[in-house]
Amino acid sequence: MRLTQWTDYSLRMLMYCAIHQERPRAPTVGEIAEAHGISRSHLTKIAMTLAGVGLLETTRGRGGGLRLLKPADQIRVGDVVRMTETDFNLVECFDADSNSCRIVGNCRLKSVLSDAMSAYLAVLDNASIADLIQPSRRKSEPQLVSLPQPVRTGGRPVASLGMDPEPQRRPAVV
Repeated sequence: MRLTQWTDYSLRMLMYCAIHQERPRAPTVGEIAEAHGISRSHLTKIAMTLAGVGLLETTRGRGGGLRLLKPADQIRVGDVVRMTETDFNLVECFDADSNSCRIVGNCRLKSVLSDAMSAYLAVLDNASIADLIQPSRRKSEPQLVSLPQPVRTGGRPVASLGMDPEPQRRPAVV
């Protein structure tokens, strides 16, 4: 699942406020916008939304800014994602009203993806905003795994997961 910019920016705003929570002068929307290279007007809308759901306190005027209404360790990332994302339908069959899949009775894709979404949200539920601003506790960062590139046959991509219709032959190195 890919998070929307709205969710990404919401998390960044909460993290920024958490990092600067003890500072005498509260962070402003303009300051956060500049720090992240994000549109000020877009962040203003996000700040109002986060204030509306009880995560931020906003103070207008000179000396105003943004403060977390809850301690950062009590704001669950999963809750923020659920509040800010609008579509958790990974595939058409998740929405009974618009589903036109003809194999729905024999297909387990929905079940597998539903389990994956539940696991994804469970991981996010175990993380707080405070966890996101702490230095990594891992001995080393995980290494990215290279995924196989799709193989094109007849102009159409075919996943190369060991089941290529025509394996690519490479000249032997002698």
